[in-house]
Amino acid sequence: MPYTIAMAGKGGTGKTTLAGFLIKYLVQKGKTPVLAVDADSNTNLNEVLGVSLTGTLGTSREEMKDGVVQQGMTKQMFMEIKLAEAVVEGEGFDLVAMGRPEGPGCYCAANTLLTMYLGKLIDNYPFVVMDNEAGMEHISRLTTNNVNLLLVVSDASIRGIETAGRINGLVDELKIAAEKRFLIINQARERMTDSLQKAITKHGLNLAGTIPKDDLLYDFDMAGKPTVTLPGDNPALSAAFTIFDEIIEANE
Repeated sequence: MPYTIAMAGKGGTGKTTLAGFLIKYLVQKGKTPVLAVDADSNTNLNEVLGVSLTGTLGTSREEMKDGVVQQGMTKQMFMEIKLAEAVVEGEGFDLVAMGRPEGPGCYCAANTLLTMYLGKLIDNYPFVVMDNEAGMEHISRLTTNNVNLLLVVSDASIRGIETAGRINGLVDELKIAAEKRFLIINQARERMTDSLQKAITKHGLNLAGTIPKDDLLYDFDMAGKPTVTLPGDNPALSAAFTIFDEIIEANE
């Protein structure tokens, strides 16, 4: 069974950037190959990692539902081919993007096949990193594995912590088996305020650490450069690696 790490958080917190940092960390530690799953409907993990997408699983599911299957090919064969085409190879990792969620109509058969083939794919990797939007439905619906580590990312705001608390509650509602859960505060100032500390305690969140705001990271984002190519001594990257050292090595 792979060691599965899921990322979640509201938009704008830098969650996808941290997912890229995590994949870079695992590759540097020799924990390869890593399967990176972009389960955010706003697909951009590939940009953080510096690779190009050839398609998404959501597109394949749409095609199968709409009957776009070549004559003489079964739906099972079609999904196997499409899944293989959707996997993008990187250095020490492979990436697959879920794409947008379902549109109108019944997706039962398509989702069943997608779940089955994604499960087969995941079993080929010792480590899986899933980048999710605030909703956690992709985890509950499209994977058959438990989550070993859930990392909820927030900015340094009360509103962000409130969202992190709701995500934490949603995990329980969806009956997602998450062995360990941690909060990471991104784009943090030098000092945690008392109000933030109280909000974290109120929601029962386990703070793993904070990552500072960083001008170079901002410049990379604005220029469309892969943020995984930041220099190793970058403060944001270094802070993320320190957190990963503490929570991943200790919880494997």
